[in-house]
Amino acid sequence: MKIVERPSPNSAPRPDGTVVDILVLHYTELPLQESLDILSDATREHRVSAHYVLAEEGTAYRLVPEERVAWHAGRSHWRGREALNASSIGIEIVNLDGDRHDYPHPQVAALIELCRAILARHPSIVPRNVVGHSDIAPQRKVDPGRRFPWKTLADAGIGLWPKAGERPLFGELQAALQRYGYAPPVAAPPREIVKAFQRHFRPAKVDGMPDPETRALLAGLLDRLARE
Repeated sequence: MKIVERPSPNSAPRPDGTVVDILVLHYTELPLQESLDILSDATREHRVSAHYVLAEEGTAYRLVPEERVAWHAGRSHWRGREALNASSIGIEIVNLDGDRHDYPHPQVAALIELCRAILARHPSIVPRNVVGHSDIAPQRKVDPGRRFPWKTLADAGIGLWPKAGERPLFGELQAALQRYGYAPPVAAPPREIVKAFQRHFRPAKVDGMPDPETRALLAGLLDRLARE
């Protein structure tokens, strides 16, 4: 994989003692050059950046060193924590709309290589902490979209992919989603949290309904966590 240094001024030091334990995947919604320009623009009122931008043909542009904070997550929540920029690495993947446009094979192959390298450098990023922007900000984000190849990544050792639970999911769905890592329903609309889960783990039908299949997939994930 080719890595091109393309430094962005939009970064900050990580707070002392911070452990990097979350990997957040995004899509850009914009072409490569426009994405690089915006993520490097220090004149914007709301400055943004990411550690990497991954082009469609597989070139990775490094904008922010991993030891520094990039501004990619915004208002965010995962596993009881908020404001996740300080403890995360962000990858922006060039794709205009991950609900409508597939991710090309060279780009996916490069993403797997890049993610494996990041996970090797940051062993505190456990599988369930490989998330999409919509997972950590369900009330306002949908990226990396329903066409993102989460199962392909999980098969390559990056993140988790559920099997239907061997037992039914007991109890209230929102409480179980919170156990996995999603925000509590006071932080985001409950239906949007369910839709974020479905967008990641059941992309064929994203309707926010707590149906039996959604509950079974969540039960399968929680069973995996209990065994690890």
